[in-house]
Amino acid sequence: MRVDVLTLLGLLIAFAAIVGGNWIEGGRVGSLLQFTAFVIVIGGTFGAILLQSPLPVFMRAMRMLLWVFRPPAIDAEQQIKEIVAWSQLARKEGLLGLESVSERHEDPFAKRGLQLLVDGREPEMIRAIMEVELESYEENAIRAAKVYEAAGGYAPTIGILGAVMGLIHVMEHLADPSKLGEGIAVAFVATIYGVGSANLILLPIAGKLKAIIHEQERVKEMTIEGLTAIAEGENPRAIETKLRGFIE
Repeated sequence: MRVDVLTLLGLLIAFAAIVGGNWIEGGRVGSLLQFTAFVIVIGGTFGAILLQSPLPVFMRAMRMLLWVFRPPAIDAEQQIKEIVAWSQLARKEGLLGLESVSERHEDPFAKRGLQLLVDGREPEMIRAIMEVELESYEENAIRAAKVYEAAGGYAPTIGILGAVMGLIHVMEHLADPSKLGEGIAVAFVATIYGVGSANLILLPIAGKLKAIIHEQERVKEMTIEGLTAIAEGENPRAIETKLRGFIE
């Protein structure tokens, strides 16, 4: 898997814009670094999504985070070539000729479809079985991606909570001006952390994961269409023309 350059570039530009804008206005980088605010916002957001998410969904979301930096390989063009090759083999050797292809194929979804073909299932049955699997995959993957979407909703609110806590700290020490600055800093920086983490990190992560899932879904739908066409005995050239409608 290759590293997603756009993800790295996006993070770099986003943080450079925030830090650079603060510097242009005469601010210090150190003024944006507040450990207390970080603990309140990040810890509070993490706790909220733990409370919301079932363990399997949360664990899947953590595993999918890697996709943001190293997306899974999705090559629709290569998939079309493979399906056309399967159809040509099926016309020459019959559906049983696909058994060896099924045994060595790495994609579990395509492998299961090939096994259904080899078993001689009817086209309607193949489509029905694979569509159920596709719907299940899509639902579980989207639920995992929504963990980051939910975190993006909680973070700004928890940032405001941190701001209120900072102001309470300020009010408790009005008689001691030396402690006012720290409390006010935590208050405003907590808000920055909440809004910034939501809009620069969490919500974009959710959006990218959903885009990847959508692309995977498209290729899986194309695979279902191709395997069903093979089961119906369609011509390889006609199958290729049909499948290219998914990418054009």
